[in-house]
Amino acid sequence: MWLLLAFLSATLLGFYDVFKKKSLKDNAVLPVLFLNTFFSSLIFLPFILLSVYQPNVLGETIFNVPVAGWEQHKYIIIKSFIVLSSWIFGYFGMKHLPITIVGPINATRPVMVLVGAMLVFGERLNLYQWIGVMLAIASFFMLSRSGKKEGIDFKHNKWIFFIVLAAITGAISGLYDKYLMKSLNPMLVQSWYNVYQVFIMCPILLLLWWPKRKSTTPFRWDWTIILISIFLSAADFVYFYALSYDDSMISIVSMVRRGSVIVSFIFGALFFREKNLKSKAIDLILVLIGMIFLYLGTKYD
Repeated sequence: MWLLLAFLSATLLGFYDVFKKKSLKDNAVLPVLFLNTFFSSLIFLPFILLSVYQPNVLGETIFNVPVAGWEQHKYIIIKSFIVLSSWIFGYFGMKHLPITIVGPINATRPVMVLVGAMLVFGERLNLYQWIGVMLAIASFFMLSRSGKKEGIDFKHNKWIFFIVLAAITGAISGLYDKYLMKSLNPMLVQSWYNVYQVFIMCPILLLLWWPKRKSTTPFRWDWTIILISIFLSAADFVYFYALSYDDSMISIVSMVRRGSVIVSFIFGALFFREKNLKSKAIDLILVLIGMIFLYLGTKYD
């Protein structure tokens, strides 16, 4: 069941990336990100309030948000800062780069999670996993060659650097999720980290964007901003629920979720009319083959 949930989360995540790309086109990044956190918190706020004031309504359902103290919330606040850091880097990178480049780079996150697990948790990689890591690294270098055809130099382009930082912090978030899910309720984490992100974004918006709003890209409303929040919230809910299963494996769930790149790549080709799709498709296939080897390595470890 948890594996099916991981595939569902991947599909929802793919549409999230598409709507994010659409919302950021010729738009101010920080207001879009703030509204994303705001609408996401509005989605979960009713569950928090019902769980506190009408506990019998949600009861033992998966939508119940347990009441927790500072001992639990301090870990969720840390989660909020990690995720928001990844999103800030990711949103700026997504705005300035083709989605057919961003997607495959993001797809290397499971490799980073695997290497992180090796360094942090003392896990060791087997032959299949090393092959997967090597294929992911090779695909990254091939993708840099595809990017050069569009005038994107991976070594000197700050937006590539931003996407890589987003992927690294996203991998850190994945490892942290593995730690959190051992002791915290999934709905508790997802509900409150969205709320905390709104409060974190307020000073960022006021200090970094508001004073310069007239000299930078102006903000314009786009209805896809709401769709970002809806699809992200749904994708994360299914993701956390999948991790709540005792036999679930974060390494496999993380890999399957990166399958979202297939959805974003298709939309990049059909709707955003991006270039050099043939060479990028080869890079993408290499990433996906690498994911298969990572799966095999986890299965036969």
